[in-house]
Amino acid sequence: MRSFPEHRTRRVLSAFCATFLVLLASACGDNVPLNMTSDPHVANDIGQKALHLSGQFAGAGSSAQKAAVEAWIAGYNVYQPSVDIAYDPSGSGAGVNSFLQGATLWAGSDKPLTQKQRESSKAVCAGQGAIDLPVYISPLAVIYNLPGLNDVHLTMTADVIADIFNGTITQWNDQRIAALNPTQATKLPDTVITPVWRSDKSGTTNSFQEYLHQAAGKQWTYEPQETWPNATGQGAKGTAGVVSALSQAEGTIGYADAAQSGDLGTVAVSMKSATGTRVGVAPDAQKAANLVDDALKNLKSSSREGGDISLHLNHAKDSDSVYPITQVSYSIVCPTYSDATSAHFVGSWIEFQASEQGQKLAASNSGSAPLPDELRSRITAVARHLMEIR
Repeated sequence: MRSFPEHRTRRVLSAFCATFLVLLASACGDNVPLNMTSDPHVANDIGQKALHLSGQFAGAGSSAQKAAVEAWIAGYNVYQPSVDIAYDPSGSGAGVNSFLQGATLWAGSDKPLTQKQRESSKAVCAGQGAIDLPVYISPLAVIYNLPGLNDVHLTMTADVIADIFNGTITQWNDQRIAALNPTQATKLPDTVITPVWRSDKSGTTNSFQEYLHQAAGKQWTYEPQETWPNATGQGAKGTAGVVSALSQAEGTIGYADAAQSGDLGTVAVSMKSATGTRVGVAPDAQKAANLVDDALKNLKSSSREGGDISLHLNHAKDSDSVYPITQVSYSIVCPTYSDATSAHFVGSWIEFQASEQGQKLAASNSGSAPLPDELRSRITAVARHLMEIR
């Protein structure tokens, strides 16, 4: 079984100890249980239920979650030092397949399970269908490489973004891009635009297409899916592959978790302000969280077994209070496991992911947005159930 590199875990944890001195001061020195939330009862309860876990536990999936998972592993190991967690950021599709084959205890996925996948999961979930728990909220960025313009946020509308990725707009000085960016219009080069998309099966691709499908109207005729639907531009494997391809070639444009944009440029999406004017909204964690809050208002109690929480975001919401290209990423787990050790681990693991401190660690390492309290409460209920399995 592949283990998360020990030297890397220690390096990440060391950085967190410096960043969150107040939060982790005692834990970094003594390996005492981390204060899991602001409620001492919750912290003590988790420590009592899963204090003596040991062994190796594996997950796989979303590469967008990679930085957050590294943070969670380091933080979790503060109070569970005998647990070795391996996470393979192979992509949502590959991660779900590994989970359905029983090779991992959970999957990270940027897309909820399909009904067919849920039925298949019963074979590894003691007869019950697996559930989707949203543990990671992040703005997706439309990222570009234009030297001289990478330090600004070029503004684009949803239909312009769609026409770039469907091959209709082919040059950076296209009049539609220039009209949206009058102060930068003379700097826009006649460079050919090269879209870069995920070549692997990816929940991030599905999330990006959901935005285009909802917000761009007739400019994007493809149904959202985990595979890229056309051959315009070039493909690259995984989030790292997309960012690498963008970094190596001028004129490229792609999509990835906003935290991975580095020194490249990111698009500001044209949105309506409270006064009715159009403003560019750059990738923003809090505005991504606001879009999820909007979805929560319409979320009904799940009728699925085990507490499944699948969210449906309104990517077409036209308000500068939200960032519309937002991705919700899930931990896909069984509502019950055939052995108590696996259940205890998964329960304590997902509760740590959703905890106040777990979310702070993820935000620091990945730029993610914090989970709303209602989501944290629902995930905690599932986690407590798992930790009660004997």
